Amino acid sequence: MINIARVIAKETKNYLNRNAVIDGDKIITYAQLLEAVDKTSTELKKLGVTRFNRVALLCNDSIDYIVMSLAVLSLYAVIVPVPFASAQDEIDTLLENIKINFLIFQQGSYPQKGAQAVGKKTFIIKLKVKGRVNPDFYKINPAFIRFSSGTTGTNKGVVLSHKSIVERTEAANKGLKIKPGEQIIWVLSMSFHFVVTILLFLRRGATIILSSRNFPQGLLHNLNRYPATFIYASPLHYHLLACLNIPKKSLAKVRLAISTAIKLPAEIAEKFSRKFGFQLAESYGIIEMGLPFTNISGNIAKRGSVGKILPDYKIKILNKDAQGTGQIHIKGKGMFDAYFYPWRSSRKALVGGWFNTGDLGCLDQDGFLFILGRHKQVINFSGMKIFPFEVESLLNTHILVKESLVYGKRHPEYGQLPAAKIILKNNPTGLDAGTLSKFCYQHLAAYKVPKEFEFVNCLPKTVSGKLKIVV
Repeated sequence: MINIARVIAKETKNYLNRNAVIDGDKIITYAQLLEAVDKTSTELKKLGVTRFNRVALLCNDSIDYIVMSLAVLSLYAVIVPVPFASAQDEIDTLLENIKINFLIFQQGSYPQKGAQAVGKKTFIIKLKVKGRVNPDFYKINPAFIRFSSGTTGTNKGVVLSHKSIVERTEAANKGLKIKPGEQIIWVLSMSFHFVVTILLFLRRGATIILSSRNFPQGLLHNLNRYPATFIYASPLHYHLLACLNIPKKSLAKVRLAISTAIKLPAEIAEKFSRKFGFQLAESYGIIEMGLPFTNISGNIAKRGSVGKILPDYKIKILNKDAQGTGQIHIKGKGMFDAYFYPWRSSRKALVGGWFNTGDLGCLDQDGFLFILGRHKQVINFSGMKIFPFEVESLLNTHILVKESLVYGKRHPEYGQLPAAKIILKNNPTGLDAGTLSKFCYQHLAAYKVPKEFEFVNCLPKTVSGKLKIVV
């Protein structure tokens, strides 16, 4: 039976002496990586981790994060990444709804009572699972569950099998074209970006240079120390590269710089291009289906497009308006296998194999896709998705809040910033933006907390009484 961790071990057998991951002064070769994975998987097995177990991972990005992930996968257990900035309430919700068997966490990020050490500063705790898992879960050879909140507040986890991961990494590489020895600058969060990219880079025998720690100094240090050939980052990172005192020669060997997570603003693309002499390549990724688009054309006339669809995918635009803009639907290899909570197989969730992305866009005469907005209500804060319903539900529990409306404010670097309009009960005194912000930080991940609060007397609503989306 296929196993992505074993696929990586097989495909890198000729690159054992090459560097796999660089994290500050710590460097690990492929031989050392695979040895560490074997040792860790043996230890996890002794602690009771076995096939189909859901193993939540609450750790900072590091070599250890990669080792732990591969060790879990090698046992046919299932990785469930937990964003490191998550609040305790969010962690507890995830643990309950995804029916987590084991939590692996970094010291200080979770109560250590009953936990056992599984590294210098890493611990594992076995949890009691309430309720039963849908029987179909055991039939798909699951490998990964990405937990998120739906647009209506219904929690769900996107389930990927080993087969889907292998397929989507292969499909994505027809655009990225990662080769053995590639030196990759990595600055994103592994909690949100792991399956397609990190696993693909390892499959191809590339060197991943972790650069998010001590940002931006860590990034600048790595750019000066290593001849990077590939960068995978967000528009915010490219904005900083364009603004900071970085010589053009630092990126002289970069063959491709991918901009992902949020739409690339034209002003950032232009500023970066003027300074470094090449175009950023914008990509379009979706957890349900991988990375079906990457604009590798280098054509300035196609700036703003995510490129042509890759060979293993198909696209159709439905419900077009007079300008040809409509809802983007995609199908292809590596599609998600199910939603975990509540359980829904991809066969039932998809329509004839097509996935409705929820995005609006159009194709030009050359087949380049331009994404023009969201069909669904969602806030995209530097690539991290925020669902207003979730934040509003929390705000409305405050004893002095009558009603709230959470929305995204456009921002040139972050894409959108979460903001909130608040109606208070009986005009209370002593409740200000700082108090509400502190209340949110106690229950939500930091990135979900509104960065601006406005106290109002009424909220915009439709004729049916529903809150209107603010843009």
